[in-house]
Amino acid sequence: MKSIKVKGSERESVGKKATKALRNAGKVPCVIYGGDKPIHFSADELAFRDLVYTPAAHTVSVDFGGKMGVVRAIMQDIQFHPVTDNILHIDFYELFDDKPVTMNIPVRLQGNAPGVRNGGRLLFRKRKLSIKAVPEKLPDFFDIDISKLKIGDNITVESLLNDEFEILHPETTVVVQVKTMRAAIVVEEDEEGLEGVEGEEGVEGEEGAEGAAEGGEASEGGDESKE
Repeated sequence: MKSIKVKGSERESVGKKATKALRNAGKVPCVIYGGDKPIHFSADELAFRDLVYTPAAHTVSVDFGGKMGVVRAIMQDIQFHPVTDNILHIDFYELFDDKPVTMNIPVRLQGNAPGVRNGGRLLFRKRKLSIKAVPEKLPDFFDIDISKLKIGDNITVESLLNDEFEILHPETTVVVQVKTMRAAIVVEEDEEGLEGVEGEEGVEGEEGAEGAAEGGEASEGGDESKE
């Protein structure tokens, strides 16, 4: 998994006055948890651009220089200003080579579904999947081939299972599917060749919006007391 490099400076004071001064200077107050003790630091807001404003999942390498050197971590929580959308605070979790970590990995769809060309509706149920793995086994994406999905077909978590990580969703969880829409044409193959038949009547909508952030995914509205 790609790692974003950030130059960090340890914070000697974590009070509200010091935090406000950091933000006024264009810096973001941050904390790294998971080690022997929390590491309070700050970094330029622009340094987090490729970590925050991207659909991809990345780790972060915070370079403190000196004795501390580089600390590897993943983003756990982020707080934005409600009006300006500036980053107010970020929580990280330290990575260790032999310690599994939970992270949300984005899903990418590859190809074009035949069922959609025949009038079906593609429903992307899970745009991210929560997994648990040691850092070196964390994938960048889940790439899913939908080029064989016909009307009524779906792809579930079961087909994505891998010995290198644990997917924290039931095996029956649907990731992507093609549903029937009004006037859809279902292509069936019989002994005499391909024959088009009318699909089911009625349009079936999505079965609820995708859930809120799951296990470890960054959530907004962090507590200022963390600083």
